[in-house]
Amino acid sequence: MPTPKAEDWLRIAEGFYQSAQFLNCIEALGGKHICVKKLPHSGSRYFNYKQYFSVVLMALADSNYKFVIVGYWAYGSTSDAHILCASRMGQRLQTNQLALPVPRRPAGLPALFVSVADEGFTLSPHLMRPFPRRFLDDRKRIYYRLTCARRYVECAFGILSIKWKVFMSFIQMNPDNANW
Repeated sequence: MPTPKAEDWLRIAEGFYQSAQFLNCIEALGGKHICVKKLPHSGSRYFNYKQYFSVVLMALADSNYKFVIVGYWAYGSTSDAHILCASRMGQRLQTNQLALPVPRRPAGLPALFVSVADEGFTLSPHLMRPFPRRFLDDRKRIYYRLTCARRYVECAFGILSIKWKVFMSFIQMNPDNANW
């Protein structure tokens, strides 16, 4: 997949603003656990917190439910934050090497372009995540625009699974033999 350029990021950000009213959102980041058959001598590497064996596919999606960057796969037991840090996609996001446009300044306030993700990721200058669920006061609880923007990657994975039924069942091969 080609890496988006600055004008592509601006188009994607406009789409998120129109559909989710989230300013300067360039992508929704998420991962999908793809079920795999337990491999001999694999130990617990593929066993995830959902209590089945899987590999995790990490991707970024736009507001049209299209994957912008499909990044990395990892063992099912690996955390989302660790997968992102270990991937080339994550390193490029963290070091600002994705050719992001110059930050917009609505109403005189600096506003970076950001990706949105769930609680499994670490907060950073170009990655926003919801407040932790514990200790939420009413002011933080009503902050739902981030969740509205983040749902696009979840829906993109849902569309992928419906179109390609293989993602809804157990893959009966060694993940090392799959070309991700």
